[in-house]
Amino acid sequence: MAATKRVLCFGDSNTWGFMPVPHGAPTHRYPREKRWPHVMAAAVGPHIEVIEEALNGRTTDTPDPALALLGGVGADGSAYLPVALASHLPLDLVIVMLGTNDVKPHLGRDAGRIAQGAKKLLDHCRTLDGGIGTVYANPKMLLIAPPPLGRLSDYFAEMFAGGHAKTVAMAPLYEAVARLVGAEFLDAGAHIETDGVDGVHLSEDAQRKLGLAAAEKVRAILG
Repeated sequence: MAATKRVLCFGDSNTWGFMPVPHGAPTHRYPREKRWPHVMAAAVGPHIEVIEEALNGRTTDTPDPALALLGGVGADGSAYLPVALASHLPLDLVIVMLGTNDVKPHLGRDAGRIAQGAKKLLDHCRTLDGGIGTVYANPKMLLIAPPPLGRLSDYFAEMFAGGHAKTVAMAPLYEAVARLVGAEFLDAGAHIETDGVDGVHLSEDAQRKLGLAAAEKVRAILG
């Protein structure tokens, strides 16, 4: 029997499974089998264990003072990822898909700075050095550039104002970052659009297509 491969998916609301609705929020979560990480696992085969580490509003590496519920700093992916990695060792692969929330205008970031945030996350993955009191090898890495924003609903129009151009510019920068640190890369925008009714989140069909695209990469990475 093949050994189970453990895959950590680290992302924001589109990895969490946020269901887009016309009024923006509140909403519900897609069922487990409809979320792209589990679509991916089902397509790869029975020997993949998916660990979801996803949070609505999560950024690559900056606190968001607008998220008072999380104390501002709770959404900073780089602050939480080292804890998540150490908690879930051993890991064969870490998949990172973040950056959409970084484009919010009050954070003052351009696509280049967001790509550097993505690199910081990958740097955490490749410098684990066994974790806490263990000798596990560092996991392999897959960086996914999120798809560009769609047509924003009224609820999200101000929150993500000016963000479309930044999300369009992300993919080539993410690909360069991945190459620099030895990670694999997937451009989600080459396979899906941000087609949810709110312009930020994915439809059920896009979740499925992203999961299948990710599965192809995971098969190649993990054999």
